[in-house]
Amino acid sequence: MPFYNQNTTADIVAADVAAQIEGKVILTTGVSSGTLGATFVESIAQHRPALLILAGRSLTKIQETGKAITAAFPAVTVRLLELDLSSLAAVRKAAEKVNAWDDIPHIDVLVNNAGVMGVPWSKTVDGIESTFEINHLAHFLFTNLIITKLLAAKNPRVVNVGSEGHRFNPVRFGDYNFHGGSAYNKWQAYGQSKTANMLFSVSLAKKLGGRLKSYCLHPGFSGTHLADHIDWQQEQVAIQEVEQVLGNETGPIEFRSPAHCAATHVYAAFDPALEAHNGGYLLNCHVADPFVDTVKPWGTSEVEAEKLWRLSEKLVEQKFTY
Repeated sequence: MPFYNQNTTADIVAADVAAQIEGKVILTTGVSSGTLGATFVESIAQHRPALLILAGRSLTKIQETGKAITAAFPAVTVRLLELDLSSLAAVRKAAEKVNAWDDIPHIDVLVNNAGVMGVPWSKTVDGIESTFEINHLAHFLFTNLIITKLLAAKNPRVVNVGSEGHRFNPVRFGDYNFHGGSAYNKWQAYGQSKTANMLFSVSLAKKLGGRLKSYCLHPGFSGTHLADHIDWQQEQVAIQEVEQVLGNETGPIEFRSPAHCAATHVYAAFDPALEAHNGGYLLNCHVADPFVDTVKPWGTSEVEAEKLWRLSEKLVEQKFTY
């Protein structure tokens, strides 16, 4: 088994799992140029996947990534999917489109990569706090709506891109909307959504473990477009305040390149060694050790995972029983 750490790049892991990438159909959300999602799909494109489905809110932006892949690897088929995670109706429309693609009978890997971070208070058209809906609820709905395509694959995987930032907050089951904004803290909102990403993977492993593998990962911090609006020098103070309230250890944020951060995407999506760790939380291309790494118990609890599943079903007004 190869040795990976924080210095491993996506290209290195992709080369090691080339046999697992070849011939696969992979759907990735949030793949605009300059993002970790784009870095991920560009890294695996060199190893002959059968199809890369690029999903995002802006077709123009994801088309840029698609063109770059086609130019570099003409043999790789690329398909675009408009997916607006800030609207559950739009999510349903995108899922209907995927399910109607008769020429694509299965999807091998779904990478729920898209998200927002540290944004001001706002509600979506569905009346839900935007970070929670975009980062978790929309992906919850989309994944479940296309689950038949996933389960038709030989050994499907669902990868949810979370964050070490889950340490900022558990899921606020009694007040996920932060009291209509009056109790809003953008880093607690981000923490809640990233905890939800972890719990979603726990639920998928619990409910579909015999038929599907699911993992959540912390990619690390990188200067991508996700944080274009953030002044890290200023926000470091706000983050430390949240950490202090929770009694967490505090320290400077360490940034790495997109190539290093996307390595765990590739590892989670394809490494065969992960078969025994369904529902696991990953970072730096390894299964996180709760005694060494930052892994809050509220992100790994099966009880919390089931509570979130039920809340999510209530909010999307649809039940998914497996």
